[in-house]
Amino acid sequence: MKSGFVAVVGRPNVGKSTLVNALVGSKVAITSSRPQTTRNVIRGVVTHTEDGQPVYQMILVDTPGLHKPRTELGNRLNHLVYGTLAESDAVAFLIDATQPIGPGDQLIAQRLKESGAEVVVAVNKVDAASREAVVSQLDRAAEWDFSAYVPISARRGENLGALVDELVARLPEGPLYFPPEAITDQPEEMLAAEIIREKFLERLRDELPHSLAVIVEEIEPTASGLLVVRAKVVVERKSQKGIVIGKGGSMLKAAGSEARKELELIFGTRVHLDLRVTVEPDWQRRPALLDRMGFRR
Repeated sequence: MKSGFVAVVGRPNVGKSTLVNALVGSKVAITSSRPQTTRNVIRGVVTHTEDGQPVYQMILVDTPGLHKPRTELGNRLNHLVYGTLAESDAVAFLIDATQPIGPGDQLIAQRLKESGAEVVVAVNKVDAASREAVVSQLDRAAEWDFSAYVPISARRGENLGALVDELVARLPEGPLYFPPEAITDQPEEMLAAEIIREKFLERLRDELPHSLAVIVEEIEPTASGLLVVRAKVVVERKSQKGIVIGKGGSMLKAAGSEARKELELIFGTRVHLDLRVTVEPDWQRRPALLDRMGFRR
Protein backbone atom coordinates (compact mmCIF):
# COMPACT_ATOMS: atom_id res chain seq x y z
CA MET A 1 0.00 0.00 0.00
CA LYS A 2 0.99 3.63 -0.40
CA SER A 3 1.64 5.69 2.70
CA GLY A 4 3.48 8.83 3.63
CA PHE A 5 3.49 12.41 4.83
CA VAL A 6 2.26 15.38 2.79
CA ALA A 7 3.19 18.89 3.92
CA VAL A 8 0.50 21.46 3.18
CA VAL A 9 2.26 24.79 2.70
CA GLY A 10 1.53 28.29 1.43
CA ARG A 11 1.24 31.90 2.43
CA PRO A 12 -0.97 32.81 5.39
CA ASN A 13 -4.71 32.59 4.74
CA VAL A 14 -4.62 30.60 1.49
CA GLY A 15 -6.88 27.87 2.92
CA LYS A 16 -4.46 25.23 4.20
CA SER A 17 -6.49 24.28 7.27
CA THR A 18 -9.73 24.32 5.27
CA LEU A 19 -8.16 21.88 2.80
CA VAL A 20 -6.91 19.54 5.54
CA ASN A 21 -10.35 19.47 7.17
CA ALA A 22 -12.03 18.83 3.81
CA LEU A 23 -9.74 15.92 2.91
CA VAL A 24 -9.97 14.34 6.37
CA GLY A 25 -13.74 14.80 6.40
CA SER A 26 -13.71 16.14 9.93
CA LYS A 27 -12.46 19.22 11.74
CA VAL A 28 -8.89 18.67 12.89
CA ALA A 29 -7.58 22.22 12.33
CA ILE A 30 -9.19 25.54 13.16
CA THR A 31 -9.93 28.01 10.39
CA SER A 32 -10.22 31.78 10.40
CA SER A 33 -10.16 34.69 7.99
CA ARG A 34 -7.23 35.99 10.03
CA PRO A 35 -3.75 35.20 8.65
CA GLN A 36 -1.43 32.99 10.71
CA THR A 37 -4.26 31.19 12.49
CA THR A 38 -2.33 27.91 12.55
CA ARG A 39 0.52 27.92 15.09
CA ASN A 40 1.37 24.24 15.34
CA VAL A 41 2.05 21.35 13.00
CA ILE A 42 -1.28 19.54 12.84
CA ARG A 43 -1.58 16.12 11.24
CA GLY A 44 -4.77 14.95 9.60
CA VAL A 45 -4.96 11.30 8.60
CA VAL A 46 -6.69 10.13 5.41
CA THR A 47 -6.95 6.35 5.01
CA HIS A 48 -8.68 4.81 1.99
CA THR A 49 -9.76 1.18 2.12
CA GLU A 50 -11.22 -1.20 -0.45
CA ASP A 51 -12.93 -4.44 0.62
CA GLY A 52 -11.76 -3.72 4.15
CA GLN A 53 -8.12 -3.45 3.16
CA PRO A 54 -6.16 -0.18 3.30
CA VAL A 55 -5.06 1.05 -0.13
CA TYR A 56 -3.30 4.20 1.00
CA GLN A 57 -2.76 6.32 4.07
CA MET A 58 -1.90 9.97 3.58
CA ILE A 59 -0.85 11.99 6.62
CA LEU A 60 -1.51 15.65 5.90
CA VAL A 61 0.73 18.02 7.84
CA ASP A 62 -0.98 21.41 8.14
CA THR A 63 1.67 24.07 8.69
CA PRO A 64 1.68 27.72 9.77
CA GLY A 65 1.73 30.16 6.87
CA LEU A 66 5.22 31.20 5.83
CA HIS A 67 5.64 34.92 6.41
CA LYS A 68 8.20 37.60 7.23
CA PRO A 69 8.64 37.14 10.99
CA ARG A 70 8.43 40.13 13.34
CA THR A 71 8.72 38.23 16.63
CA GLU A 72 10.49 35.21 18.08
CA LEU A 73 7.20 33.33 17.70
CA GLY A 74 7.21 34.14 13.97
CA ASN A 75 10.75 32.84 13.64
CA ARG A 76 9.79 29.60 15.35
CA LEU A 77 6.72 29.11 13.16
CA ASN A 78 8.77 29.49 9.97
CA HIS A 79 11.39 27.10 11.36
CA LEU A 80 8.55 24.63 12.03
CA VAL A 81 7.51 24.75 8.37
CA TYR A 82 11.03 24.19 7.03
CA GLY A 83 11.51 21.25 9.38
CA THR A 84 8.25 19.73 8.14
CA LEU A 85 9.36 20.00 4.51
CA ALA A 86 12.50 18.04 5.28
CA GLU A 87 10.45 15.16 6.69
CA SER A 88 7.71 14.99 4.02
CA ASP A 89 7.31 12.61 1.09
CA ALA A 90 5.31 15.11 -0.96
CA VAL A 91 4.08 18.70 -0.73
CA ALA A 92 0.76 20.36 -1.49
CA PHE A 93 1.66 23.99 -2.25
CA LEU A 94 -1.45 26.18 -2.06
CA ILE A 95 -1.75 29.47 -3.89
CA ASP A 96 -4.77 31.77 -3.92
CA ALA A 97 -6.70 32.11 -7.19
CA THR A 98 -8.10 35.46 -6.03
CA GLN A 99 -4.70 37.05 -5.32
CA PRO A 100 -1.76 37.68 -7.65
CA ILE A 101 1.30 35.52 -7.17
CA GLY A 102 3.58 37.61 -4.97
CA PRO A 103 7.03 37.59 -3.37
CA GLY A 104 5.79 35.28 -0.61
CA ASP A 105 4.69 32.63 -3.12
CA GLN A 106 7.95 33.01 -5.02
CA LEU A 107 9.98 32.54 -1.83
CA ILE A 108 8.10 29.37 -0.95
CA ALA A 109 8.53 28.05 -4.50
CA GLN A 110 12.26 28.69 -4.27
CA ARG A 111 12.49 26.87 -0.93
CA LEU A 112 10.58 23.92 -2.37
CA LYS A 113 12.88 23.79 -5.37
CA GLU A 114 15.87 23.71 -3.06
CA SER A 115 14.30 20.92 -0.99
CA GLY A 116 13.94 18.64 -4.00
CA ALA A 117 10.45 17.62 -2.83
CA GLU A 118 7.70 16.25 -5.05
CA VAL A 119 5.37 19.26 -5.23
CA VAL A 120 1.75 19.46 -6.36
CA VAL A 121 0.53 23.04 -6.74
CA ALA A 122 -3.11 23.52 -5.73
CA VAL A 123 -4.71 26.74 -6.98
CA ASN A 124 -7.33 27.27 -4.28
CA LYS A 125 -10.50 29.39 -4.04
CA VAL A 126 -11.45 28.87 -7.71
CA ASP A 127 -15.09 29.29 -6.62
CA ALA A 128 -14.33 32.95 -5.84
CA ALA A 129 -12.27 33.72 -8.95
CA SER A 130 -13.05 34.15 -12.63
CA ARG A 131 -12.02 31.49 -15.12
CA GLU A 132 -9.52 33.95 -16.60
CA ALA A 133 -7.94 34.54 -13.19
CA VAL A 134 -7.58 30.80 -12.56
CA VAL A 135 -5.98 30.22 -15.97
CA SER A 136 -3.63 33.13 -15.36
CA GLN A 137 -2.57 31.69 -11.99
CA LEU A 138 -1.96 28.27 -13.52
CA ASP A 139 0.14 29.82 -16.28
CA ARG A 140 2.24 31.81 -13.80
CA ALA A 141 2.68 28.86 -11.46
CA ALA A 142 3.71 26.60 -14.37
CA GLU A 143 6.93 28.62 -14.59
CA TRP A 144 8.03 26.88 -11.38
CA ASP A 145 8.03 23.54 -13.22
CA PHE A 146 6.66 21.45 -10.36
CA SER A 147 5.17 17.96 -10.65
CA ALA A 148 1.49 18.82 -11.14
CA TYR A 149 -1.05 21.66 -10.98
CA VAL A 150 -4.64 21.27 -9.79
CA PRO A 151 -7.34 23.98 -9.50
CA ILE A 152 -9.51 23.38 -6.42
CA SER A 153 -11.97 24.87 -3.98
CA ALA A 154 -11.24 23.53 -0.52
CA ARG A 155 -14.29 25.34 0.87
CA ARG A 156 -16.69 23.73 -1.59
CA GLY A 157 -14.81 20.46 -2.06
CA GLU A 158 -14.32 20.99 -5.79
CA ASN A 159 -11.77 18.81 -7.61
CA LEU A 160 -10.29 17.45 -4.39
CA GLY A 161 -10.31 13.92 -5.81
CA ALA A 162 -7.90 14.98 -8.55
CA LEU A 163 -5.61 16.57 -5.96
CA VAL A 164 -5.62 13.42 -3.82
CA ASP A 165 -4.79 11.28 -6.86
CA GLU A 166 -1.78 13.45 -7.66
CA LEU A 167 -0.52 13.38 -4.07
CA VAL A 168 -1.02 9.65 -3.51
CA ALA A 169 0.80 8.90 -6.76
CA ARG A 170 3.88 10.50 -5.22
CA LEU A 171 3.83 8.56 -1.96
CA PRO A 172 6.13 5.59 -1.45
CA GLU A 173 5.09 2.08 -0.52
CA GLY A 174 4.85 1.95 3.24
CA PRO A 175 3.08 0.81 6.40
CA LEU A 176 0.01 2.04 8.23
CA TYR A 177 1.32 4.78 10.49
CA PHE A 178 -2.04 5.19 12.24
CA PRO A 179 -5.06 2.92 12.76
CA PRO A 180 -7.48 3.14 9.79
CA GLU A 181 -10.10 4.93 11.91
CA ALA A 182 -7.69 7.66 13.11
CA ILE A 183 -8.20 11.20 11.78
CA THR A 184 -5.52 13.12 13.71
CA ASP A 185 -2.62 12.70 16.11
CA GLN A 186 -3.41 15.84 18.09
CA PRO A 187 -3.61 15.43 21.87
CA GLU A 188 -7.00 16.28 23.30
CA GLU A 189 -5.51 19.27 25.12
CA MET A 190 -4.17 20.82 21.90
CA LEU A 191 -7.41 20.26 20.01
CA ALA A 192 -9.45 21.81 22.83
CA ALA A 193 -7.08 24.79 23.07
CA GLU A 194 -7.35 25.44 19.33
CA ILE A 195 -11.15 25.25 19.37
CA ILE A 196 -11.28 27.79 22.21
CA ARG A 197 -8.83 30.11 20.42
CA GLU A 198 -10.88 29.91 17.23
CA LYS A 199 -13.99 31.20 19.00
CA PHE A 200 -12.14 34.26 20.26
CA LEU A 201 -10.56 34.89 16.84
CA GLU A 202 -14.03 34.95 15.27
CA ARG A 203 -15.04 37.78 17.60
CA LEU A 204 -11.92 39.82 18.10
CA ARG A 205 -11.30 40.57 14.40
CA ASP A 206 -8.41 43.01 14.15
CA GLU A 207 -8.08 43.79 17.84
CA LEU A 208 -5.55 41.25 19.13
CA PRO A 209 -5.57 37.95 17.21
CA HIS A 210 -1.80 37.42 17.31
CA SER A 211 -1.48 38.42 20.97
CA LEU A 212 -3.82 35.69 22.15
CA ALA A 213 -2.93 32.11 23.07
CA VAL A 214 -4.87 29.37 24.84
CA ILE A 215 -3.36 26.73 27.11
CA VAL A 216 -5.49 23.82 28.31
CA GLU A 217 -4.15 22.85 31.70
CA GLU A 218 -6.40 19.90 32.49
CA ILE A 219 -9.12 17.71 31.01
CA GLU A 220 -10.74 15.73 33.81
CA PRO A 221 -13.72 13.36 33.57
CA THR A 222 -16.04 13.20 36.57
CA ALA A 223 -18.04 10.29 37.97
CA SER A 224 -21.23 11.80 36.53
CA GLY A 225 -19.83 11.71 32.99
CA LEU A 226 -19.17 15.45 32.85
CA LEU A 227 -15.84 16.44 31.29
CA VAL A 228 -14.17 19.40 33.00
CA VAL A 229 -11.84 21.39 30.73
CA ARG A 230 -9.69 23.97 32.51
CA ALA A 231 -7.92 26.48 30.29
CA LYS A 232 -6.28 29.87 30.44
CA VAL A 233 -6.44 32.54 27.77
CA VAL A 234 -3.11 34.37 27.57
CA VAL A 235 -2.75 37.97 26.36
CA GLU A 236 0.18 40.39 26.37
CA ARG A 237 -1.25 43.52 28.04
CA LYS A 238 -3.75 44.41 30.76
CA SER A 239 -5.84 46.39 28.28
CA GLN A 240 -6.21 43.23 26.17
CA LYS A 241 -7.47 41.31 29.18
CA GLY A 242 -10.44 43.65 29.36
CA ILE A 243 -11.18 43.14 25.66
CA VAL A 244 -11.11 39.35 25.99
CA ILE A 245 -13.37 39.39 29.04
CA GLY A 246 -15.74 41.98 27.54
CA LYS A 247 -18.26 44.23 29.25
CA GLY A 248 -19.74 42.33 32.16
CA GLY A 249 -17.90 39.21 30.97
CA SER A 250 -19.86 39.16 27.69
CA MET A 251 -16.96 38.22 25.38
CA LEU A 252 -15.67 35.47 27.65
CA LYS A 253 -19.17 34.06 28.07
CA ALA A 254 -20.07 34.09 24.37
CA ALA A 255 -16.79 32.60 23.11
CA GLY A 256 -16.74 30.08 25.96
CA SER A 257 -20.30 28.97 25.25
CA GLU A 258 -19.58 28.33 21.57
CA ALA A 259 -16.37 26.51 22.39
CA ARG A 260 -18.14 24.33 24.95
CA LYS A 261 -20.81 23.31 22.44
CA GLU A 262 -18.20 22.31 19.85
CA LEU A 263 -16.13 20.44 22.43
CA GLU A 264 -19.23 18.48 23.44
CA LEU A 265 -19.66 17.39 19.81
CA ILE A 266 -16.00 16.37 19.56
CA PHE A 267 -15.80 14.53 22.89
CA GLY A 268 -19.34 13.12 22.78
CA THR A 269 -20.21 14.13 26.33
CA ARG A 270 -21.25 17.13 28.41
CA VAL A 271 -18.44 19.62 29.01
CA HIS A 272 -17.85 22.19 31.72
CA LEU A 273 -15.41 24.78 30.39
CA ASP A 274 -13.48 26.69 33.05
CA LEU A 275 -11.77 29.69 31.44
CA ARG A 276 -9.57 32.33 33.03
CA VAL A 277 -7.63 35.16 31.40
CA THR A 278 -4.02 35.91 32.31
CA VAL A 279 -1.47 38.51 31.19
CA GLU A 280 2.04 37.48 30.09
CA PRO A 281 3.74 40.68 28.84
CA ASP A 282 5.16 40.35 25.29
CA TRP A 283 4.93 36.55 25.40
CA GLN A 284 5.56 36.30 21.62
CA ARG A 285 9.07 37.71 22.12
CA ARG A 286 10.15 35.75 25.21
CA PRO A 287 12.04 32.55 24.28
CA ALA A 288 11.80 30.92 27.70
CA LEU A 289 8.05 31.52 27.89
CA LEU A 290 7.55 30.25 24.33
CA ASP A 291 9.36 27.08 25.38
CA ARG A 292 6.96 26.60 28.29
CA MET A 293 3.97 27.25 26.04
CA GLY A 294 5.06 24.52 23.64
CA PHE A 295 6.41 26.65 20.75
CA ARG A 296 9.72 24.83 20.33
CA ARG A 297 12.62 25.96 18.21
